Amino acid sequence: MAAVSLLACQAFWLFPVDVREPAAEVAGPRVSLVAMSINAELGGADAAGIVALVREERVDLLAVEEYTPELARKLTAAGLDGLFPHRVAHARDGAGGTAIYSSYNLAETGVLPNTQFTMPVARLDLGDGSGSSLRVVAVHALAPVGDGLDQWRKDLATVARADNGSGPLLLAGDFNATYDHREFRALLAGTGGSRTMVDVAASLGSRLVPTWPMRGYRLPGIALDHLVTSPDITGSGYSVHRVERTDHAAVVATLTIQVP
Repeated sequence: MAAVSLLACQAFWLFPVDVREPAAEVAGPRVSLVAMSINAELGGADAAGIVALVREERVDLLAVEEYTPELARKLTAAGLDGLFPHRVAHARDGAGGTAIYSSYNLAETGVLPNTQFTMPVARLDLGDGSGSSLRVVAVHALAPVGDGLDQWRKDLATVARADNGSGPLLLAGDFNATYDHREFRALLAGTGGSRTMVDVAASLGSRLVPTWPMRGYRLPGIALDHLVTSPDITGSGYSVHRVERTDHAAVVATLTIQVP
């Protein structure tokens, strides 16, 4: 009996229950869009599969990590440019490139400083006629392995500081972090930023749905890829999708943004 009790305690520690609070009812206009993020594993992900998923899920905003020049060409050939006339793209060979594609007007406002991989920041025009916008950061933190641990911590701290405390914000990408990492929990708690943030998957009870590894490793699946928002954004319809030739899954959700 004692062994069963200890096992239950261990399970609760490893897999605590997600707390889902109902979204606050806020008066005023709202804009909804579907966001997706995918780590393309050194640009090797199936471009046609990415485009098919974008069409199927009616995605409005796409963040791609490990975005290479070759993948950019393949995505164009598969028809992505016709779906997304706007993009901020930093193609790099290897793992360092990142891109943001959008069906909404998009303007680059910079990149996060001193990160291992490129993390572009963009302003997305919500198109509601009021000039309201969504700040988007495409996130790709270095993996916390070996000599990369210190840089990973710096990367997450830099991502946290991307929040300026006002206006809707989306952090989308491969954080290489789960709730088991205090650095990720600190980011959500607002440490280093100005507000508490919301992990869309956790807010909808899907925190334990794995996004990695989808292939290539005999390891328990964990959630490294996240859509994290400011509290003036409500998430719904969160889902995880396998894409061929990458070890990360795509994450997709509908974001409803409170417009000032």
